[in-house]
Amino acid sequence: MTLAAARRTALAAQGLAAARPSAAPTRRTVLKVLDSTRLLQLDSVSAVVRAHYAPVFSRIGSYDRALLDDAAWTHTARRPRRLVEYWAHEAALLPVQDWSLMRWRMVDYRRGRWSGFRQVFDRNPTLADDILGVIKEFGPSTAGEVEKHLELDRPRTKENWGWNHSDTKVVCEALFSAGELTVPKRVGFQRYYDLSERVIPAEVLNREVDEADAVRELVRRAAAAHGVGTETDLRDYYRLNRKQTEPAIAELLDSGELEQISVQGWDKPAYLHSSARTPRRVTGRALLCPFDPLIFFRARTERLFDFHYRIEIYTPEHKRVHGYYVFPFLLDGKLVARVDLRAERGTGRLLVPGAFAEPGCDTARVAAELASALREMAEWLELDTIETGERGDLTPALTLALS
Repeated sequence: MTLAAARRTALAAQGLAAARPSAAPTRRTVLKVLDSTRLLQLDSVSAVVRAHYAPVFSRIGSYDRALLDDAAWTHTARRPRRLVEYWAHEAALLPVQDWSLMRWRMVDYRRGRWSGFRQVFDRNPTLADDILGVIKEFGPSTAGEVEKHLELDRPRTKENWGWNHSDTKVVCEALFSAGELTVPKRVGFQRYYDLSERVIPAEVLNREVDEADAVRELVRRAAAAHGVGTETDLRDYYRLNRKQTEPAIAELLDSGELEQISVQGWDKPAYLHSSARTPRRVTGRALLCPFDPLIFFRARTERLFDFHYRIEIYTPEHKRVHGYYVFPFLLDGKLVARVDLRAERGTGRLLVPGAFAEPGCDTARVAAELASALREMAEWLELDTIETGERGDLTPALTLALS
């Protein structure tokens, strides 16, 4: 397979090669994005918009974010919850039915995801039971509310992580990682914890899936979401390890669901999913947030698009190359530019501190298309104006196009 064909295959698998819906998006339209991506990564940074909202916008255009909130954090008899939070590719929203595929990981995380969790458990041997008791009695609660019920004023710890969490929050997170708690709702992006048995449907909660079977199913999902990818690509999507993925890939090859191929310029074998399609041409544009599933594995992004991309949130400002929160710009199947963005809601402005073109692109056309994409984003976010800064070689042309 040529590299260009691999790109088109990947874009089709991710739902980025299809025409956007002409009618106003519905809950069903929003959830259909998950048929392609399988998950939406969660992240606390809100420089523009929360990370899980952006990939849906990239694929279907302007939509009501309440539709996604409703699917993830609202449950009624007539409109059951369709998405649930768990550690998939980092913290993510995934289909409720996929929760049981993570039971093996929950077993691994019984004492938390990091060694620092164990220290908190050791100095608070009864805290986990106390937290479960409070939530059982009072229902969905934040870690702060749990502390108030327990009348705790515990010191915060900075052991082994950069967050300043209380012991109660750490244990709540450990119980979430172990599958004993889950997140039925968020308010202001703050997690409310509840017993999993009160949130996850019984048929999913009680489904026992052997680790090998679960991993094979996750690799199958990752392969469909990639269209074509290497073992490392498939491994990264759900944060698996090689000892898990290699046997799963071998079984999927035997069953005919995967085909081993070579991709021009790749130094590792690639695996083509049986449902993958390769459009003859990909058109259209999309702004991709840093956590979009198409690009969140940076090595694959570079291999597919010859696009070196790193998030610079944690880089000191004077060392940043492109900016704090940079969106790559996809145009007609190629990553042709990147733009640093900030939504200033108080003043109704979409700020563009910097815009940078990729070598060899048609700067005038890229600027015109990017200007249209930014106008669409501003309208979606209910921002009145777009203001450009001074950084980047694309900024003069973009400023002209916006004017």
